[in-house]
Amino acid sequence: MGKMLTTGARLLTGALFLAGLADGAAAEELKIAHFMSPKHPMHRFVMAPFAEELAQVSGGALTAKIYPAGELGKGPKQQYKRAVDGVADITFGIPGYTETLFPRAMMVAIPGVVPGAVEGTRMLWAAEDYLRPEYKRVKLLAMWTNAPAVLISRDKPVRSFDDVKGMKIRAPSAADIPVIESWGAVPVQMNVNETYNALQTGIVDAVMIGSSGIGSFKLHEPGNYVTTGLPASSAAFYLIMNQGTWDGLSGQEKAWVDQISGFELSMKGGEGYAAAGRRGLKIAREAGLEMIEFTPAESARFSDASAPVVKEVLDEFKADGQPADEILAAMRQGLT
Repeated sequence: MGKMLTTGARLLTGALFLAGLADGAAAEELKIAHFMSPKHPMHRFVMAPFAEELAQVSGGALTAKIYPAGELGKGPKQQYKRAVDGVADITFGIPGYTETLFPRAMMVAIPGVVPGAVEGTRMLWAAEDYLRPEYKRVKLLAMWTNAPAVLISRDKPVRSFDDVKGMKIRAPSAADIPVIESWGAVPVQMNVNETYNALQTGIVDAVMIGSSGIGSFKLHEPGNYVTTGLPASSAAFYLIMNQGTWDGLSGQEKAWVDQISGFELSMKGGEGYAAAGRRGLKIAREAGLEMIEFTPAESARFSDASAPVVKEVLDEFKADGQPADEILAAMRQGLT
């Protein structure tokens, strides 16, 4: 009888111990939210590695679970708010969707500023001291860019500056609207997850997007032409943590997070977009889309047309008290 009680006590103690572990694990599991498919490059190149490395460096004491495809809330524009409000512990987002909150990060959207995804990521971090104040309500984990946008059109190939006149072109952000207008085209701002249907149904004649979007959003299906060499904008991206979540972590837990985030995690994003961009162009070629590349002279026609807009944008930055020249100079240090 005594032996049976002892065995029963051991089983009960073990059960309570396991329950305690389960409760502790749940309390130490971070929620990562994003709005794309789990097949999206940034899920594979940034968020999945972050979760895997966090579990590895912490020995499983601090983990992260990814909630893709808007599981914690639909709508890409709300990602920053979800992090601030604690709907998720960590969110992935695009400053261009809430550009008034990130005027300095939006400088990468100026045509011709960013030459490529890896270079753009280095540029952001070279200007880190200027950009961090925009993330003062959250813990910044990573920031990176994609490559300059390409044009994907359905019915009309874009072979020259004259071809875009009158075309309805998807604008990735509000910052792209005056640039597209300077080309004589009609900008239509929309979220990236709306581009497939918009191109397929003729809501837009062409989609301006990083070439990685060809594969991520299957734009080779409604599209027939891809034009590269455009002096277009790039987009910035962030991975951020709720400030309360960060403050609630122990010193050791913060050290684990810092160990796997920052510049190195950001470079995974930049390198991931560079690889995804090459893959997107390959998908388009293999799908039979006509690939058109502007000559430097043709590209210069676009730059010349948008030059007054670029000057106006920089003047507006300065009028708002932003040290635009200093930020651009700091960014360009990332290219040296």
